Amino acid sequence: MIINTLMEQKHISKYRLAKENNIPYMTLNDLCNGKTSLEKCSAETVYKIAKGLNVSMEKILEPYVIERPSFDNYRSSVCHSLKRLGDYDFIVEQLKKDEITVLYEREWYPECFYLLAMVDYISRINNIPLCEKYSYIRKFKLHDVVYPSSLIVLSKATKDEKVLEEAKEQSIPEFIRFNIVEADVRNVI
Repeated sequence: MIINTLMEQKHISKYRLAKENNIPYMTLNDLCNGKTSLEKCSAETVYKIAKGLNVSMEKILEPYVIERPSFDNYRSSVCHSLKRLGDYDFIVEQLKKDEITVLYEREWYPECFYLLAMVDYISRINNIPLCEKYSYIRKFKLHDVVYPSSLIVLSKATKDEKVLEEAKEQSIPEFIRFNIVEADVRNVI
């Protein structure tokens, strides 16, 4: 949840945030533990939380108002962006926009890891040093392996699990490190 992430980044405890901003501790605790949803809170409570964390209300509500595309659509848009911009401009744009951090803070981990893997892969093949800013994210990976939907369909249609195994073995190292199967980022239409 974004509140937990922001509290951690700002080194603020639930108790301190609640006490200093006149927010009932149980309300904040239930929000942080997922027992209640921020969408069900009053505007006043959202305002107090945002003020206490020194961010806008929009930042706190962002996960509830931004529509998340399917992973395959996201993957495709990243590959198209790489094709359109070229390797160097793609890396520069991603580092400027810092979308990796935005995705991580939204807890959109597949998208975050995919974009970071792409930046790391393009950096490696162009002999560009890795951006150290994302070292903390590189310590994590998805619990389950994510395959392109086309491979899942092919595996089911042929009733052949080897399709997935072979794809995983052929995956680009930067992607499989995060449990994402990706073999070709350049072949987009």
